[in-house]
Amino acid sequence: MRTLYADDGRAYYRPMRTSPAPRSNPWPRILFALAMVAFAFFSYQCSTEYNPVTGEEQHIALTPHQEIALGLQALPEMMAQHGGELRDPRLQALVDAVGRKVVAASDAGKTDWQFDFHLLADPRTVNAFALPGGQVFITYALLSKLETEGQLAGVLGHEVGHVVARHGAQRIAKQQLTEGLTGAVLVASGSADSARMAQMVGQMVNMSYGREDELQSDALGVRFMSQAGYDPRAMIGVQLILADSSGGEAPPEFFSTHPSTGNRVKTIEEAIRAVFPGGVPEGLTP
Repeated sequence: MRTLYADDGRAYYRPMRTSPAPRSNPWPRILFALAMVAFAFFSYQCSTEYNPVTGEEQHIALTPHQEIALGLQALPEMMAQHGGELRDPRLQALVDAVGRKVVAASDAGKTDWQFDFHLLADPRTVNAFALPGGQVFITYALLSKLETEGQLAGVLGHEVGHVVARHGAQRIAKQQLTEGLTGAVLVASGSADSARMAQMVGQMVNMSYGREDELQSDALGVRFMSQAGYDPRAMIGVQLILADSSGGEAPPEFFSTHPSTGNRVKTIEEAIRAVFPGGVPEGLTP
């Protein structure tokens, strides 16, 4: 605004004309974002290793030494979250014996991973999981629901599969790729909303990878427990126990990090046929 005066001395105001703000050039921002995308993809593609147990080329973000160190670093926290180790030498000895048998008698024993098996005191959480590098856990809540030694072998074989397939290191590599792409979207668009949308898409992609990891570990679990002399059909019983424990409240598979029970049972049955095309022989430990 600027002040003007009429002939009679009264003031009046006339808006000042302003030039429109010059538009910023988006190309430097876009080019920088493209460079970020190229770097993220280049880093991801260059982190490739062959896994002799799975027969796959994998994108791995960590060395084996780093995976072992990461697992050992997270060990105390994970144990504390589930009440520490159960003070029952008999049950811990059972978990150790079955876990070591599954590893020693299978292809998992041909790797350099040093496996340790932990029975957690948690009486409510029905779960088993593994940390990168070979730390394997099962809660007392799950162990108490298992009916046979073969079912325990199936649970531990599945978790050993996660370690051998290096799923933790793969997920870290995929997460780094997702973060790189999300950052590029934010730089290119200058919009936090666009970045959040890209992040949501990335999370869904990573969830899909998680489901694939679970199915691969089911198949590896069948393979490992069968090589150790256990009846792989026991893994189907484990899936029914897990489904019953969830109370039928599992989210739709697309929005879950775990596959549906039906898909897992189908994968297990296919893996059994691959290991025993002529049918499961007699004499395996149920």
